[in-house]
Amino acid sequence: MAANEGERTRRRLSTAERREQLLSVGARLFSESPYDEVWIEQVAEIAGVSRGLLYHYFPAKRDFFAAVVERESERMLRMTAAVPGVPVREQLTSGLDTYLEYVETHAHGYRAFHRADAAGDQTVRRVYRQALAAQERQVLAALAADPEFGPVVEERPDVRLAVRGWLAFTTAVCLEWLRGPDLTREQVRDLCARALLGAIA
Repeated sequence: MAANEGERTRRRLSTAERREQLLSVGARLFSESPYDEVWIEQVAEIAGVSRGLLYHYFPAKRDFFAAVVERESERMLRMTAAVPGVPVREQLTSGLDTYLEYVETHAHGYRAFHRADAAGDQTVRRVYRQALAAQERQVLAALAADPEFGPVVEERPDVRLAVRGWLAFTTAVCLEWLRGPDLTREQVRDLCARALLGAIA
């Protein structure tokens, strides 16, 4: 009876819900272990599905991990999207607040996302680097549209490199913060905000 109930529960999930469930399990496992130590069978067992069903959604392990990375990237980009007409200095505080809330709430996904560059698979690493490039473009676009920082972006070719370095800095700070939050979220936010403003000053 319990097995039949389990079958009915699995059938009730829509395609989108099932995919989201699998990606959530993957985010947790990939955040806890290196890429090579995560097994598809383990994902299927935790999700309560057959290995065949998981392969129906994701043809190979690298496709699965790439989808986990893409999911986290899309979340971060949505949450930190610039608001037209609002000064960068104002957006920086609210954007970092949103970003750090995401980091805390989705710690597994955040860690998994940033493990991708260490994965030996070139497809996965390419997805990760494309995601970082999208974040960089988003920050640069917000700076370019701002009356205060727009001229700086146009006049200084080193701003792109500064933004890239700031993203790496922010990632390192957040990963360390997740290991043991000695600082409050507000302190981490202010640290990261000062770092960006200082880098492009």
